[in-house]
Amino acid sequence: MTVDVGQEAPDFTLPDQNKAPVTLSSFRGTHNVVLVFYPFAFSGVCTGELCALRDELPAFETAQTRILAVSIDSVFAHRVYADRERIDYPLLSDFWPHGAVAKAYGVFNDDIGAAMRGTFVIDRTGIVRWKVQNALPDARDVAEYEKVLAEL
Repeated sequence: MTVDVGQEAPDFTLPDQNKAPVTLSSFRGTHNVVLVFYPFAFSGVCTGELCALRDELPAFETAQTRILAVSIDSVFAHRVYADRERIDYPLLSDFWPHGAVAKAYGVFNDDIGAAMRGTFVIDRTGIVRWKVQNALPDARDVAEYEKVLAEL
């Protein structure tokens, strides 16, 4: 199953790096969401992408947007990773059932047992307005997210 532009984003609740539950639908009516799936914490390309988002966080918050990053890493790994990289936005654990949210969005890779590099921009009504999926070695461009959000 793949979520396409124009469809309602599948709802979910996952724990963040502080073990707090985060529910996608709780942002409806108030914030756009940039939902970023990434394979693994502590890997080079993922760290580059997530730190770029960290550095651009004020621009996203000004646009009334929240960033949610999702991987199959445990809450405990996310806590250490967030502390090490000074990441303040939610790193969500799709640990168990293993990759269930990534599967719901069509970005789970069975061969490696983790999410692909998929991003979904979801508007305040819960509709997917843009998406991109890159190959594992290819980082995504944060400027693309900002362009899409400016059009919402």
